Amino acid sequence: MRQYVKRVVLLFLGLSLVTFGIGCRDIGSMVSSRPDKRMKVALVFDSGGRGDGSFNDMAYAGLEQAQQKYGDKIMIDYYEPSAGGDNREMLLRLASESKCDLVIGVGFTFSDCIPKVACEFPSVKYSVIDASIPGLNPESNVTCLLFREQEGSFLMGAAAALSSHTGKIGFVGGMICPLIEKFEAGYLAGARYVNPSITVMTDYIGTDLSAFANLDKGQSLATRQYQSGCDIIYHASGASGLGVMHAAALQNKLVIGVDADQSLTALPEEHPFIFTSMVKRVDTAVFSTIQQSFEGKLKGGYMEFGLIEGGVGYAQNQYNQNNISGIIPQLEKIKAEIISGQIQVPEKRG
Repeated sequence: MRQYVKRVVLLFLGLSLVTFGIGCRDIGSMVSSRPDKRMKVALVFDSGGRGDGSFNDMAYAGLEQAQQKYGDKIMIDYYEPSAGGDNREMLLRLASESKCDLVIGVGFTFSDCIPKVACEFPSVKYSVIDASIPGLNPESNVTCLLFREQEGSFLMGAAAALSSHTGKIGFVGGMICPLIEKFEAGYLAGARYVNPSITVMTDYIGTDLSAFANLDKGQSLATRQYQSGCDIIYHASGASGLGVMHAAALQNKLVIGVDADQSLTALPEEHPFIFTSMVKRVDTAVFSTIQQSFEGKLKGGYMEFGLIEGGVGYAQNQYNQNNISGIIPQLEKIKAEIISGQIQVPEKRG
């Protein structure tokens, strides 16, 4: 418990400033054509910040991968938002004014302010994760990085239904919004594909961005679901999921992580209870964007990552092998059917 409290304290101490951006037109001036200047990249975190063991940390892993590949040919920086994220637009401008070549915004919450700021800084390239901004084209200086989260979540629902002993499973979402509802929709559809009579309890933590950083609420909702008979819970709640995982360990039940392979960052005492994670390769999207920008190939518009692109999937490692190994053949069959189009995964609850 002491380690858990320490981790929570460190998480919230990490919340400070943020920067972000998006743009109006493509300028075509890339680092590869300016060998006298190192490329400068800034990453702006979503609510919850670095240390969430999930969405933000996956983005940071992509930034680190680029740093390892390009070394002193690039400069990297990152910014964290205030707790409520109300300084988002100001920080976007700060990042843009620092003469960045590329600014990557982590999260859909930047979709309103990025177009505005990007128009003011046409010489900066911007990428934003999980936001679909209308009207972009290859000449835009904004690229939206999108994921088919519902496909990976379908596999998580199937995995939970295949493994549940009680016939009752749960879902804990962060903020009520279309993005998180995609996770829920895929999960529900996957569970019912395997077992049409399965019971799925659903709870959301809140209606604003603080829902992604409320560990106590995540723990209390998960505890209630476990005590109501759920033996597996899937969370899509950012840093709040740390509370869900803690509840799983206390209740001796299973939890499915999200975005990152969360068993790799969990406390040792939580390892046995993390069934698997729906891995959303935000790190791949971030690295790919930096690489394309470095090579002068980044275009405006939209990039999408699903099962066929390797953008989503499920985690296998030494901690969960005993839990998941028996159902991998079924999951791989379902995965192939999604990729082939035999299974159509919904984005909204049916």
